[in-house]
Formats: sequence, structure tokens, C-alpha cells
Amino acid sequence: MLYLWLKALHIIAIVCWFAGLFYLPRLFVYHAMSEDAASRERFIIMERKLYRGIMGPSMIATLVFGLWMLYLNTSLFSQGWLHAKLTLVVLLIGYHHACGSLLKRFARGENRRSHVFYRWFNEVPVLFLIAIVILVVVKPF
Repeated sequence: MLYLWLKALHIIAIVCWFAGLFYLPRLFVYHAMSEDAASRERFIIMERKLYRGIMGPSMIATLVFGLWMLYLNTSLFSQGWLHAKLTLVVLLIGYHHACGSLLKRFARGENRRSHVFYRWFNEVPVLFLIAIVILVVVKPF
């Protein structure tokens, strides 16, 4: 029963984390397009609150519940799909931190990228989500 509760909490945390991973780069798009100081200040606040208040805690919860499930079911380590998933999760954590780095650049007024870059950057977590869900559900190897 504990395992099922952990799985439910893991999925909830993933949904919250991905909501932030989808929304923060979209805020970067609008921030890069903003032309007045009031808008830029508003985006800095929104980005910071999203990153620190939702994305960070959700990422940590995702990892804690996921690792706890692995601790309870170590037999999963013998399955190839899990290794692929964990690799993608590590890369996704890197993407998360790249978002944090971009957030800091925006806050310092040092953004040098166009809104077009952030539109493409915004699509990266979609690819991670597709790959991870397929690995977990289909378990192709």
C-alpha cells in the first residue's frame, strides 16, 4: 500500500514540476519581448516565484518519491528502461538548472537571446515528457 501512495505522490509531483518546466520558458518568451521596465520587473518576480516556489519543491518531491519507490523495489534496477529513464531524469534536472541560470540572467538584465530562442527552448521538456512516459508505460527494453 505504501508503494502505491508513493507512486501517486510521485506522479503528482511530476505533474507540478512539468507545469513549471512548461511555463517558465514561456515566461522567458514574453520577458524577452517586453519593452518597458514595469513588465520586465513583473516577469522577474513571476519567474522567481515559479522557480523557487513550485519548480524546485516539485523537483525535489519527484526525486524523493521516485528514489523511495526504487528503494522499496530494487528489482527495477535490472530493467533497461529504468536506466534510460533515469538518464533522462538526470538530463531533465540539468534543463531545470539551465532554466535557473537563464532566470538569473534575466534578473540581472543580461539576457542576450531572442524570444524565438525561448520558443524553441520551451519545447525541450515536451520531448523529455514523451520519452519518459513511453519508457515507463511501454517498457521497450
